[in-house]
Amino acid sequence: MKQRLITGIVAGVLFLGLCLLGGWWYQLLLIGMALIGYYEFVKMTGTPSFSKTAIIGYLGILYFMAPWNLLDLTPPVSLERVIWLLLFLFLLITVFTKNKMDIRTTSLLFIGILYVGMGFSYMALSRASNDGHGLMWTFLLLSCIWGSDAGAYFVGRKWGKNKLWPAISPNKTVEGAVGGVLISIVISVIFAIIVPDLLTVGRAFLIGLSCACVGQLGDLVQSAYKRIYGIKDSGSLLPGHGGILDRCDSWIIVFPFVHIIMLMPYY
Repeated sequence: MKQRLITGIVAGVLFLGLCLLGGWWYQLLLIGMALIGYYEFVKMTGTPSFSKTAIIGYLGILYFMAPWNLLDLTPPVSLERVIWLLLFLFLLITVFTKNKMDIRTTSLLFIGILYVGMGFSYMALSRASNDGHGLMWTFLLLSCIWGSDAGAYFVGRKWGKNKLWPAISPNKTVEGAVGGVLISIVISVIFAIIVPDLLTVGRAFLIGLSCACVGQLGDLVQSAYKRIYGIKDSGSLLPGHGGILDRCDSWIIVFPFVHIIMLMPYY
C-alpha cells in the first residue's frame, strides 16, 4: 500500500504538472505514454516487442500522436487514409510471413494502434482546444473519471452486494457502478456552476454520465483481455499500479467518446 501511494503521488504530480504546462511538455508526455501503452499491448499478445510487425505499430502510434498543431503543419495524409494503409500493411504481413504471423495476431496489433493511438491523441486534442480552455476541459474529464473510480470503489465497499460482471471483474458491484455514475455527474455539474459560460448544466450532466459509464466499460475491456492472456497487470512501469494501460484504460476510451458524440468543443 505504501509503494502504491508513493507511486500514485509521484506519477500524479508529474502528469498534472506537465498537463498544466501544456504545449510540448504535455505532448511529449502523451507520446511517451502512448508508445509504452502500445508496447504493453504488443507484449500481451505474445508478439516480440520490437519485431518488424510491432515497429509498424509504433510508427502508426507516432503518426496518431504527431503534434501537427504545435508544428503549425497540416497532416500530409488524412487519418482515415492512414488507418486504411495500416490495415493493408497488417493484412500483407500474413501473406509475406506465410501465416507465421497469422490474421488473429495482426488483427490484434492493428486494433491496438486504434485503441491506444486514438485514445491518447484525443487527450492531446482536448488540452489543445481551439476555444482556449483546453486545461478546463481536460481537468473536467479527468475529474469525472477519477470521481467515478473513487465512487465505485468506496460505494461498492460500503454497500455493494450485487456483482456487476463477475466473469470479467469479480470485485465490481452494481451499487458501486451506480455510485460512480452519480459522483461523476455531480462533479461535472459543479464545473458547470463554476464556468457557466463554457458549460451548461444539461451538457455537464451528459458529460458526467458518459465519463462514468464509458469509463467503467473501458475498465471492463481491459479486465476482459487481461483475463484472456492470464495476466494481472499490463505492465510494471508503475509499482503498485501496474502499467500505463492499467492506469489509463478509462481515459483512452472516454476522451475519444465525448469528442465523437460532440460533447466537447469542435476542432
